[in-house]
Amino acid sequence: MPDLARRAAELRRELNYHNYRYYVLDNPVLSDAEYDRLLQELKALEAAHPELRTPDSPTQAVGFKPLETTFAAITHPTPLYSLDNAFGPEEIRLFEERIARGLGQEPPFNYALEYKIDGLSINLFYQNGVLEWGATRGNGQVGEDVTLNLLAVEGIPHRLEGIPERLEVRGEVYLPIEAFLQLNRELEEAGEKLFKNPRNAAAGSLRQKDPRVTATRGLRALLYGIGSGLAETGVRTQTELLEYLRHKGFPVEAHHRSVRGAQAVEAAYQEMLAQRRTLPFEADGVTVKLEELYLQQDLGFTAKSPRFAIAYKFPAEEKQTRVLDVEFSVGRTGRITPTALLEPVALEGSTVARVVLHNESYIEDLDLHYGDTVLIHKSGGVIPEVLRVIPEARPAGAPKVVYPERCPRCDTPLVLEGKIHVCPNPLCPAKAYEAILHYASRRAMDIQGLGDKLVAKLLAEGLIQDPSGLYHLRREQLANLERMGEKSAENLLAQIEESKGRGLERLLFALGIRQVGDALSKVLARRFGSLDRLLEASVEELDEVEDVAETTARLIHDTLHQPAMRAFIERLRAAGVSLEAKQKPQGNALKGLTFVLTGELSRPREELSRELEALGAKVSSSVSKKTSYVVAGEGAGSKLQKAQELKIPVLDEEGLAELLKAKTAALE
Repeated sequence: MPDLARRAAELRRELNYHNYRYYVLDNPVLSDAEYDRLLQELKALEAAHPELRTPDSPTQAVGFKPLETTFAAITHPTPLYSLDNAFGPEEIRLFEERIARGLGQEPPFNYALEYKIDGLSINLFYQNGVLEWGATRGNGQVGEDVTLNLLAVEGIPHRLEGIPERLEVRGEVYLPIEAFLQLNRELEEAGEKLFKNPRNAAAGSLRQKDPRVTATRGLRALLYGIGSGLAETGVRTQTELLEYLRHKGFPVEAHHRSVRGAQAVEAAYQEMLAQRRTLPFEADGVTVKLEELYLQQDLGFTAKSPRFAIAYKFPAEEKQTRVLDVEFSVGRTGRITPTALLEPVALEGSTVARVVLHNESYIEDLDLHYGDTVLIHKSGGVIPEVLRVIPEARPAGAPKVVYPERCPRCDTPLVLEGKIHVCPNPLCPAKAYEAILHYASRRAMDIQGLGDKLVAKLLAEGLIQDPSGLYHLRREQLANLERMGEKSAENLLAQIEESKGRGLERLLFALGIRQVGDALSKVLARRFGSLDRLLEASVEELDEVEDVAETTARLIHDTLHQPAMRAFIERLRAAGVSLEAKQKPQGNALKGLTFVLTGELSRPREELSRELEALGAKVSSSVSKKTSYVVAGEGAGSKLQKAQELKIPVLDEEGLAELLKAKTAALE
């Protein structure tokens, strides 16, 4: 018995530590699967020996007490609970048996199933139809006031009509997988710490001190429950509850379904598991809830969880493999990126043979040695990532992986910028190679036919040293290259010439400024109209641009004013590259308005979008409470229907023309 008590205490300490890292620091060091194994072990111990259960046990608490130094505390009007977990059909069968005993009825029962979003739980409180505050779940009783940041999350209504006087709406804030991958690319480029998965990226983004940073992260929300005010809504089932929320303008999980009995739950679960990788968000399971709300009320809650619901978790796919070598590559900014070369292993539908190790501190935290056996998974279900090293499998005498002190391509001593190692040599061939490929890429200057092998040849022959050299290539130079020929040379030169007129929108992205992707490049081009005007802009002026945070504004300003960058821009100007935006700013007649285009229109949507954006408007692909107008053509479908439900003004093309005329006239 003393051994069991010691083990229970160890498990409580370890789980509470990992709860702190997960809920408070947004920086877990343990995978979900490993955490679940520890929690299940503690649950089993406490079930067999109830005297070992303590009030501070993670089995008795929800989440973790929020930080008191960052956000104000909010006491939830009604508690928020966390779900117990199931990991197989037998546990679902036992779940149904417990429901039957609790209700004194015979199964089967009706269940509502929804994907369990891997995000951050939130509670929204509406008073008289106005969002009064929004908070994180925290410990279920008290959360953090993140109202200002939630106002920046697309899909959360600020005002509602026809709702109870006091209404609590529960759900998840999450980061779509594509937004997660883009965010980590930007953080890696900036030499900052990466997020481990979409859940932690969502938590870190929502808990930013500057709401403007939150607004740039692309957070979304899905709502699924109601606390205070539920009785007044008149809904009777979970499915009706979701329909009520959708009708009021809240986004809800679109794949939800209703089934009857434990066997049907298992069949639906398997279907949803098979579709998991097609989702735009990360889901870690399926929530299974009794469909009838009056039965939910009859069953009630334990101290931690509802008795009427359970989370049927997806299996966590993690594989062991061996590190064969570590390769250090040089990027276009000179950043040194380490990549582990692995013994190939099948993981979630693909073969993984390489995994990025990010930076020196990442490698040190892993304590990585050559030949190590490592546990890997796919972060966000997409990007392979090393979870941890298995030290007991390390070969005897295996050397530790250490960063090179000199550039692997040009042998220049590396310098440390924050956490990243950089080659400072402006003529490093690796930097030029990556910069030229980026400049010619599809989203940048789109020079078709300029592939990696040809760029390597041009650099090796000394024909170019940076992208500006492309505009001085001659046909005879290209035709003399191996496997090139006259026709290929002419085609490439035509593409290079055509790229001169791509416009500021593409050129800004092509310049390779850190944290400036193609979307922000378009925003800057619309705002300033020319590169010369952008070069005149102060940090303060850049900071005022929508989607530009202060740190990004400083980075853009400082990069554009580096002597090497100014010289490069002048070489492009001299070569005839246009430094002007293709769509000139026409004022701010539509500033603050958001448009959605749907149906068959007389002009291409891209052309109409550019016209609206040039007048200061934002064009979105989805309808929400934030939408100002929906422009609908023939055959408009679900977007038109949602606009009508939300009472958003709908215009045809003639109505849009009249609106534009009135708005521009008002500014004259």
